[in-house]
Amino acid sequence: MSAAHARVEQCDLLVIGSGAAGLCAAVTAAHRGLRVVVAEKEPVLGGSTAWSGGWMWVPCTRYAQRDGNMEGLDGPETYLRHELGERFDENRVRALLEAGPKMVDFLDDETDVTFQSGTWICDIHGHTPGAGTGSRSVVAAPFDGRKLGTLWPLLRRPMRETTLAGMGIQAGPDLRAFLNATRSPRAGLHVLSRIGRHLFDLVRYGRGTHLVNGSALIARLMLSAAKAGVRLLPSSAARTLIVEQGRVVGAHLRTKGGDLTIHARAGVILATGGFPHDVARRKALFPHTPTGQEHWTVAAPGTSGDGLSLAESVGADIDTAVASPAAWCPVSLVPFRDGTTGHYPHIIERAKPGIIAVRANGQRFVNEADGYYDYITSLFRALAPGEAPVSWLICTRSFQRRWGLGFSRPAPFPLRPFVRSGYIVEAATLHDLAAKCGISPEGLDDTVREYNLHARQGKDPAFGRGSTPFNRSGGDPTHTPNPCLAPIDNGPYLALRIVPGSFGTFAGIRADARARVLNTEGKPIPGLWAAGSDQASVMAGFYPSGGINLGPAMTFGYIAGLDASTLPD
Repeated sequence: MSAAHARVEQCDLLVIGSGAAGLCAAVTAAHRGLRVVVAEKEPVLGGSTAWSGGWMWVPCTRYAQRDGNMEGLDGPETYLRHELGERFDENRVRALLEAGPKMVDFLDDETDVTFQSGTWICDIHGHTPGAGTGSRSVVAAPFDGRKLGTLWPLLRRPMRETTLAGMGIQAGPDLRAFLNATRSPRAGLHVLSRIGRHLFDLVRYGRGTHLVNGSALIARLMLSAAKAGVRLLPSSAARTLIVEQGRVVGAHLRTKGGDLTIHARAGVILATGGFPHDVARRKALFPHTPTGQEHWTVAAPGTSGDGLSLAESVGADIDTAVASPAAWCPVSLVPFRDGTTGHYPHIIERAKPGIIAVRANGQRFVNEADGYYDYITSLFRALAPGEAPVSWLICTRSFQRRWGLGFSRPAPFPLRPFVRSGYIVEAATLHDLAAKCGISPEGLDDTVREYNLHARQGKDPAFGRGSTPFNRSGGDPTHTPNPCLAPIDNGPYLALRIVPGSFGTFAGIRADARARVLNTEGKPIPGLWAAGSDQASVMAGFYPSGGINLGPAMTFGYIAGLDASTLPD
């Protein structure tokens, strides 16, 4: 069916993409009286958000105040000013900080989205002036998926790598209970209750209905959108934007029912999730990816740069002058029984006492308890010319039995299947372990000997592990004198191969403080906004705290929805 014979529909605002940014924009605009359509090219909604941990960096909210954190915007702004350096964009940062609490208040008061506070979550770089030690983050409260009704099948299923048979586990008390289920009767009862509920759901509904993390956020936004009259169009890919008299006024879509043209009076918001699956852009922008294939993202498969391409087609400027083009994270490749390969993002175990990361020369290169972005950027800096960007996590079997290692779960879950599949390498001695992995045996022996010497005293003179609140919050509070350090002795020893991955992209469409897309002359393109990972990150390619993808995504989605709704009739 040609565009000339396509079905034609009218609305006030078209949002392209159904992740947190797109849905937040849609809900915001709909609550201000606009007729909103959300077009999503995949058959399910939620984008990468539905697979995420769901935490949002939004300082100075009512939740922070309830925690007793009465700080103003100066603290977070000081932190970002020092973290971003010369890339600090005062107008956009101020817009983020001022609108964030308003976004939370709006969703809390007028929609089905409610939050919980990240009381214990610290900014990553504790030595930077203005770094926060808690209550700058929020996450969507758990949600009963059955409340979605007919929308339930449209919610993207959880990512199997980061769930327990499809059951999400939320950072904080929930995760601590799972890690201590065999050590605490109270934790054990909690875990048994969660597993029992999940097993019932699998039998009754084919999937878990107790939603947490990003899945809960998307479900709450979906329900809020439906109640506000937003039309949700899955399996509807935007092909081209419609421009009339210099203004974007809609888009041509390809749907299961044929071509569809949507005219949108106010314009279009792009929120398609960035370009983590765009091999050509990865080849051009990502380091150590000569073909674009040498990268293992955990983003949803539909995030292939559609928003950037649509924006470029109408003259938008793409900002690639960021510190890093992507939100790096260390990933291990999981060989599933069905023949597919999963990508496990390493977040939890690296700060625990008794594990280190080494390169092929056997030497450490990073404070393992720092952020996932720091892990990969440190690896890139340490690589010798021509060296593959590969590292290894090294620990003992007893460490794995206590904390797990990547996709392998701690006791009582079995370890042997992961050794048999080759996912984890095991050996009786460090020398043999190194030989099996292609690591320098002498280098690994020397590194572990030096690390153990200081770890027994709770010290890490090489990298300062355990020296910041963020480090310590990820460690074991019962382990002294340093919750992040313990010697690696008494084998058998384990190794797990780590490669560069990402949670999403930082390079993207240049936008102003009102989320308006800018052309190559720095002027707004009328009728076009960008939010989420389509918009060049306000963090300028840095990763100063957990939740700096979703927090700005939600906030600039809210800003875009507000800006679109203020246009004259």
